Amino acid sequence: MIILGIDPGLQKTGWGIIHSEGSSIRYIASGLIRPSTDQEMAQRLAALHFQLTEIIKTYQPQEAGIEETFVNQNPASALKLGQARGVLMGAASLAGLPVGEYAANKVKKSIVGSGHAAKRQMGMMIKTLLPTCGQISEDEADALAVAITHAHYRPTYTENGRLKAPA
Repeated sequence: MIILGIDPGLQKTGWGIIHSEGSSIRYIASGLIRPSTDQEMAQRLAALHFQLTEIIKTYQPQEAGIEETFVNQNPASALKLGQARGVLMGAASLAGLPVGEYAANKVKKSIVGSGHAAKRQMGMMIKTLLPTCGQISEDEADALAVAITHAHYRPTYTENGRLKAPA
């Protein structure tokens, strides 16, 4: 299964693609989407949608995982991040991908073993788990971590993309 991981952001969105088969994972690609900060909000959101759609067309993932919004002390920032996240989820869903959502603490715990791991720890562990990824940014590492988390915790879906009822 090919999985797309997304670390949402309005200034830079990290994305990562892995191949998962059983307990084996393999790096395929990763990168950043950087909408121009000179553009209006609607144009920046459109750029996120367009570029993620192109990534999906190129790599043909079957499912996606996205990090949940972390609500900090600045409500305006949280709202903007939520808009970016919504556009990214919509782009993946419109492409027919089931999308799993994961809290940052769950992603960190599944990769490092601690829900409060530092960015540096996450990056080192991603390079250990995916040695062919080479030099990647923190946002790419976070997106790959989301993809790996999705590989481990992904829900089971029916053919029409709905969650299967628990057994």
